[in-house]
Amino acid sequence: MSVIDKCTSYNRPNELKSAGLYPYFLNFDGRDAGTARMADGREVVMCGSNDYLGLSTDPRVIQAAARAAERYGAGCTGSRFLNGNLELHDQLERELAQFFGKPAALVLATGYQANLGAIAGLCGPGDIVFLDKEAHASLIDATRLSRAKIQWFAHNDTAELADKLARVAESNNCMVVVDGVYSMEGDLCPLPELVDVCGRFGATLLVDDAHGGGVLDKGRGTGSHFGLTADVPLITLTFSKAFGSIGGAILGDETVIDYLRHNARSLMFSASASPSNTAAALESLRILQAEPWRCSTVAGNADFMRRELTTLGYEVGASETPIVPVETGDDISTLLAWNLLIEQGVYVNAVLPPAASPRLRTSYTAVQTEDQLQRAVDGFRAVRDQVLRAPARV
Repeated sequence: MSVIDKCTSYNRPNELKSAGLYPYFLNFDGRDAGTARMADGREVVMCGSNDYLGLSTDPRVIQAAARAAERYGAGCTGSRFLNGNLELHDQLERELAQFFGKPAALVLATGYQANLGAIAGLCGPGDIVFLDKEAHASLIDATRLSRAKIQWFAHNDTAELADKLARVAESNNCMVVVDGVYSMEGDLCPLPELVDVCGRFGATLLVDDAHGGGVLDKGRGTGSHFGLTADVPLITLTFSKAFGSIGGAILGDETVIDYLRHNARSLMFSASASPSNTAAALESLRILQAEPWRCSTVAGNADFMRRELTTLGYEVGASETPIVPVETGDDISTLLAWNLLIEQGVYVNAVLPPAASPRLRTSYTAVQTEDQLQRAVDGFRAVRDQVLRAPARV
C-alpha cells in the first residue's frame, strides 16, 4: 500500500457522517460570553471551550488586536530571527516573565511551537527525555524531533520515574517533561514530588502549563500554585486557552532563553506571531492582572459542575481544574451522548482514541452565568438515562 493508497482506504469519517455522529470540524457562526451559535442557527451553552477566563470575546482584547493589525498589518511575513520581530513581541516577553516570576521569556507563534522549540532546541542524540504517559502530543512530537531517547513513566508516578532515573549512570543529560494540568483529565501533576526527584538525580524539569497558566493561583500557574516556580527550570505556555488568542512562550533563565532564541528551529524557521494575536495576548495578560476574580470564578463554576454531574451519577475523574471529563465507556456511546447533548442545547467535546480513552471533555469559563450552567446541568439530566445505560452497538 502506497502512502496515498492508505488515504483512499480511510473511511471512518464517512461512516460516522452517514450515522449522523461525526463530531469534528463543525461550523460555528458566532460566540459570546458562555454560549455559541452553530451554523444551523441553534444556540448552545458552550461547555467545550478552553477560553477559561472568557477573554477571547472581551471588547478590550478585540480592540487591542484590531489596533495592532491597523498599525502593523495582518502579519509579520517573516521569522522573528530575521525581519518579523516587533516591539509587541518584546513587550509581551517582558510582561510574561515578570508576571510568572521567571527571569526571561521567548514568544513563539503557537504553543505547539513553544514545546518544539524548548525540547528539540535543548535535547538531542545522547540525551534522554522522560515523558509522562499522558503528556500532550506536542511534547511527544518535540521529543521525537529532538532525536533524544524516550523513556515513558506511568501517569503522575514519580516512584517509577525515580526508579528509571536511578538506572541512568549520568542524569545530567536527562529532561523530565510533564503537563502542569492534563488537558483530558483536568488533574495536576505532582509538582513537589517531581521537583524532588529531578533534584536528586540532576534532571531538568519542563512543565507545559498550557492549561494552568492564566488559571491557577490568580493566573500564575501550576508552579505558583505549589509555591515552586523558582524550582522549575522550564515552563511553556500557550495563549489559545486563558489568554484568548493564539501563540506560545517559553519561560526560563536568561541564558537558556538566549540560547533558544538562536537555536530553536520552530522560532527561526517560522513566521512570527501576528501583530493582532500578540497584542490580544498582551491585553489579556494585563486584564488578568487587573481582574484576578476571573480565576476564582472559573474555579467556582467548575466546582459547581463537578458537584452537579456527580449528583446525577456521572463519573468525572480526578479533575481539580476547569476541565471536567465525563466517562462514557466506548466510542459509540461517546458520540451518541455528544449528539444528544447538542439536541438539549449543550455543546461538549467528544474525545476518542488516539487523543484519549472515549469520554466527553467538558470545560467551563469565568463568564458563564448561573443560568447557563444550570442549562448545562438540565441538559445532562435530560440525557442521563440514555448516556449511562449500556448503549446498543452501532
